[in-house]
Amino acid sequence: MAASKPIEAAMAAAAAPGSGNGVGGGGGTAGPGSGAGTLPRWHVALAIGAPLLLGAGAMYLWSRRRRRREAGGRGDASGLKRNSERKTPEGRASPALGSGHHDGSGDSLEMSSLDRAQAAKNKGNKYFKAGKYEQAIQCYTEAISLCPTEKNVDLSTFYQNRAAAFEQLQKWKEVAQDCTKAVELNPKYVKALFRRAKAHEKLDNKKECLEDVTAVCILEGFQNEQSMLLADKVLKLLGKENAKEKYKNREPLMPSPQFIKSYFSSFTDDIISQPMLKGEKSDEDKDKEGEALEVKENSGYLKAKQYMEEENYDKIISECSKEIDAQGKYMAEALLLRATFYLLIGSANAAKPDLDKVISLKEANVKLRANALIKRGTMCMQQQQPILSTQDFNMAAEIDPMNSDVYHHRGQLKILLDLVEEAVADFDACIRLRPKFALAQAQKCFALYRQAYTANNSSQVQAAMKGFEEIIKKFPRCAEGYALYAQALTDQQQFGKADEMYDKCIDLEPDNATTYVHKGLLQLQWKQDLDKGLELISKAIEIDNKCDFAYETMGTIEVQRGNMEKAIDMFNKAINLAKSEMEMAHLYSLCDAAHAQTEVAKKYGLKPPTL
Repeated sequence: MAASKPIEAAMAAAAAPGSGNGVGGGGGTAGPGSGAGTLPRWHVALAIGAPLLLGAGAMYLWSRRRRRREAGGRGDASGLKRNSERKTPEGRASPALGSGHHDGSGDSLEMSSLDRAQAAKNKGNKYFKAGKYEQAIQCYTEAISLCPTEKNVDLSTFYQNRAAAFEQLQKWKEVAQDCTKAVELNPKYVKALFRRAKAHEKLDNKKECLEDVTAVCILEGFQNEQSMLLADKVLKLLGKENAKEKYKNREPLMPSPQFIKSYFSSFTDDIISQPMLKGEKSDEDKDKEGEALEVKENSGYLKAKQYMEEENYDKIISECSKEIDAQGKYMAEALLLRATFYLLIGSANAAKPDLDKVISLKEANVKLRANALIKRGTMCMQQQQPILSTQDFNMAAEIDPMNSDVYHHRGQLKILLDLVEEAVADFDACIRLRPKFALAQAQKCFALYRQAYTANNSSQVQAAMKGFEEIIKKFPRCAEGYALYAQALTDQQQFGKADEMYDKCIDLEPDNATTYVHKGLLQLQWKQDLDKGLELISKAIEIDNKCDFAYETMGTIEVQRGNMEKAIDMFNKAINLAKSEMEMAHLYSLCDAAHAQTEVAKKYGLKPPTL
């Protein structure tokens, strides 16, 4: 469900402030109404429900401030500096001149070489401010030639100022070259590093851009929004590039049985996931109580259904293909079942033709067609095509208005699109059709809670919390209800009760690795118990070695601990398990951020604060 791993999963764990290296502060930023203003930022990262890493954390902070303004202008708690674009010639103020102080307007023989260089720079600054960039470049070039070579700081300023003039002329190669000179002379020169990062962005040197902006973020203590936004932008671009190539050539991988069962449990009107009917079994099977079923050999689809009941998932696609090739009685069902497993193994391109065909089969059972539309719509959303996704869900509602699955899954889509009121209306429609469908009721309650929490509406938050209590009382066997309630309790810093809810969830679903991850994150935020947190996340991997969320979380924690090699290894494992190109792009962004920090540490000796 979307609530378990927010789609905007941010990337700012590297911003964790603390002691060390003289960067960062001790405070953090609080979510609306959380009262967490004194938490270190890595704690807040955990509090919002997903691990964070360098870059998109800025987007989270920006969107939170926007929501606060819309909710009544309660101010900016982020502490980020919102600098305007740096267009003026940048560099340190002119140092004290040598003997016989001059204002830079003359060419006195008494002026030292440095004095004359400063005068040329000042003249260049005047040209720059007048928009005469070519003349400014000439003056800065003169300053460079006059400056004594041992005056590293001053010389670096002149190169940086000339780079600023080249930037105005959009001569990006020259910008990068001059900034490189400036950084060679002054390795922690923030303005030169940031200007070079922007030049690399224009030159499409994404890796170099990321390294420079990472260094800037660390030097600025992750307090400059402009730098954070550039880091976020380049990380996303790199992630998409890497994922596009990797996902196209990836080996299909069947997820764990627990994941597959959880996926099918989110449908109540899905014919293909229902147990085999008596009429589908052979006469011999009907007399075999408690024994494995054997279906008629001439039906690949029925054989696939038998494998589903046996949890022998690897054989399902091939058996469905037999039914389809033979154009058998259950061809529509086989197409839908095969498409579903293509989606589960991450082969969306293979799934789409099967889904298209089922949807176009007018003579097929309407529930099959509606289910195919739901799955195609979900696939479109994963591919960041919300308009096509919405069209498919709306068509499903038109052809099968009494299908509760349409409203349940469309409600989740609406949450992702930040259309909470419409999502709640869809969940209500689902509940009217399936009053005992606990999952939809729990998700509706969570949607209402997030809406109230974001708006900082304390009375609505309390109403939603009361709603969770009613749901777990009414549906004590619904593990998702406890898990979502635990997330809300964590937001409200009711950590002890949240821990109890996760324990109940584990009692109901001991093989659900994701719950162990969330419980592990809770230990970090609640008790600052790193060992216990890692122990629980390791337990998740032991239970399900295909749980990408566990590897991702472990990697993020290792970033915060400064263990970059181990973090990169964890992210790579998660990448190989990603179920969609979009998810893979996000994971590549995390991995690229860790790589960039490794390079910055090697080049400049810069490291962000660690746990």
